[in-house]
Amino acid sequence: MTFNLQPILENDLCVLYPLEVKDFDALYETASDPKIWEQHPNKDRWKKEVFEKFFEGAIKSRGAFKIIDKQTEKVIGSTRFYDYSEADESIFIGYTFYAVSCWGKGFNQSVKNTMLDYVFDYVSKVKFHIGSENIRSQIAISRLNAEKIDEEVVAYFGESPKLNFVYQIEKKRN
Repeated sequence: MTFNLQPILENDLCVLYPLEVKDFDALYETASDPKIWEQHPNKDRWKKEVFEKFFEGAIKSRGAFKIIDKQTEKVIGSTRFYDYSEADESIFIGYTFYAVSCWGKGFNQSVKNTMLDYVFDYVSKVKFHIGSENIRSQIAISRLNAEKIDEEVVAYFGESPKLNFVYQIEKKRN
């Protein structure tokens, strides 16, 4: 079943809009903080030339979003749907980052729940690649009751492969 990988999604805290080429400067303004990337697989993504590759991959994925804080109307991060498998009834959510000012304020959980609510109309499993050293994201995904199911080396767009843990959330059957 085909579905829209870039709908406009909204919750109490923010709106997810399809990422467009014109969003580079606003998103890079957020992404240029080295603290965001300390635990991520590519710790240099705060550098403009590295972020340009990340952004190019996001645009080419046709599943990426910019995340806008409803209160400030500023770009506070990005996330995306990727690797949809109709046969496996699964999709990944990932490549997510937020401005440090948003950490611990419920943005990640609210965005993930909004994305899950949408995508579970089309798939039965949602998976997440989490960098093996990214303790912050491992804790965050466990709060959504995701289960670690695997470890695999992931080749990020334009970057060297890195070890990731694979987490999964299954759709609750009624």
